[in-house]
Amino acid sequence: MTSAILRVNPVAKLAVSFLLGITLVLTLDWVSATVAIVLESILFFWAGVSWRTFWLRTLPVWTAAPLVALTIALYGRVSGHSYFEWYLVQVTSGSITLAIATALRVLAIGLPAVVLFITIDPTDLADGLAQLVRLPARFVLGSLAALRLVGLFIDDWRSLELARRARGVADRGRLRRFAGQVFALLVLSIRRGSKLATAMEARGFGASGQRTWAREASFGSREWVLVALGVAIAAAAISASVLTGHWNFIGS
Repeated sequence: MTSAILRVNPVAKLAVSFLLGITLVLTLDWVSATVAIVLESILFFWAGVSWRTFWLRTLPVWTAAPLVALTIALYGRVSGHSYFEWYLVQVTSGSITLAIATALRVLAIGLPAVVLFITIDPTDLADGLAQLVRLPARFVLGSLAALRLVGLFIDDWRSLELARRARGVADRGRLRRFAGQVFALLVLSIRRGSKLATAMEARGFGASGQRTWAREASFGSREWVLVALGVAIAAAAISASVLTGHWNFIGS
């Protein structure tokens, strides 16, 4: 089961993330978000991601949700009973309810997006976007090359830090050291990007006409099953919200 999910085309994973995001953005209630989180949590067991990786990768989402909720509770829509008021800060029953719904919605949208993106291979994503979505090959391949350079930039940053320490220029002034390393990395990235662009042009990556691909991207039964699960979760969340009377369309 794990290997099957890892082999799902990234286009299907993007489609599911987009579908869940659009569905949960349409309403401001806690019922739909709660139902979505519960159903998504069941599927996380078969996502092929270890629990350590899951918690580490989703830590920004868990951190952002309460911070967003706190902001909404303090400065959100004023309605219902007032609990606390001080200048621009006004905590009411309506703002607290909205804060809870917002926090749950952040988790319901962010968690599956992170989990699905963890299992995406950049090359498979580029193949799917170019062959299935029909995005311009020049744009897709350029983005893939840029993404592949991220790891090199991290290594370059560490090398720059070690080199500056070896020369004795990193002992004092952290802000000055950081600014110097950023500028050095910027110069290095521009040089490397120029060389990469020249090499790709020389190899015909920017040529016009029909392009061939080393690996064929397909959209089969595994992809449709994943999309169907996303549709089922979205439909269950909307149905629960409407049936319980908590549906609150964002435009109303």
